[in-house]
Amino acid sequence: MPSTLQAELKQNKPFHSIEQEALLSVVRTSAHLMDRFELFLRPYGITSTQYNVLRILRGSEPEGLCRNELRDRMLTRMPDVTRLLDRMEEAGLVERTRDNEDRRMVTSRITKKSLELLAQLDPLVAENEKQSFSGISPDQIQTLIDVLEVVRRADA
Repeated sequence: MPSTLQAELKQNKPFHSIEQEALLSVVRTSAHLMDRFELFLRPYGITSTQYNVLRILRGSEPEGLCRNELRDRMLTRMPDVTRLLDRMEEAGLVERTRDNEDRRMVTSRITKKSLELLAQLDPLVAENEKQSFSGISPDQIQTLIDVLEVVRRADA
């Protein structure tokens, strides 16, 4: 009998290994959760990547962060953070300032508009997160967190 993942992927042959099935299950679940979150954010005019940037910048206030520090804190790899920040600055979500002594150093900060947006989103995002994991117990969620941490450490 095929696994649920096999059925979702319309895959007739069994997976090569349990590790392959686990990896594909993590990837499929991640895509599902991110798609759901993108749909959730759409009415607010931002993407999940922009939301991630705003949360990072809110946490760095009042100092802000340079592009590379921001890139290193992001959940997913972003090849062109500069272009992302350009678009976010045009939308009034972030502001950037050049250092007077080192003109190459540009610091990004969250705007008041974005702080207000995040304040509005915070309780809604918390509820969305609860709904995403509503089918499993807190103990199972903690086990999931622990197992995924072990996987990340082993792969580092």
